[in-house]
Amino acid sequence: MVRSGSLKQVIQEERGTQLTNFYLPGELVGLDGIDDPYYPGSLITLETSTVCEFPFHRLDALAESDPKLRHYLYGCISKELRSDHRLLGLLLGKTSDERLAFFLWNLSERFHRQGYSAYRFRLPMTRTDIAHYLGLAVETISRTVGRFQRKGMISVTGREVHILDMSALIALATGTREMSPAGHRKLASDR
Repeated sequence: MVRSGSLKQVIQEERGTQLTNFYLPGELVGLDGIDDPYYPGSLITLETSTVCEFPFHRLDALAESDPKLRHYLYGCISKELRSDHRLLGLLLGKTSDERLAFFLWNLSERFHRQGYSAYRFRLPMTRTDIAHYLGLAVETISRTVGRFQRKGMISVTGREVHILDMSALIALATGTREMSPAGHRKLASDR
């Protein structure tokens, strides 16, 4: 589990290196290696980070006697699967604007789940990392960030992101015109 800092996961493939995930504080790492003695990728710290290691066999034994822990682990595995499905959906037929909007919205939700602001956060990764993750060129990321700023959706200074119009960001990310009021209220308390 990431205690502080952040990590990225890369996988070596025949075509080269593929950036497959980012991990933030409070998130479990290594769920993709449960069924194999070798992990499919490598982890690289994006900043000074601390992690807490849980040998899976011990965690599994504890989960047998603790339903809450078992439920938590199943939830983590489920989130990991959803994340993989979302990434696949992002890379298939989405515009660069939709990809970046979804990426920022997803980061916002992840920070919010950990008790941080959903509207203001620091990107632990570089624009190059974001570009590799989203299957875009770095220049495309820079142009898209500029477009989002001109539209008043976000403000970016260095790696500091301030989401100014969450509804517009979510609408672009999901391909919808408007966001449901319930979803907006969920994050509005975070401002």
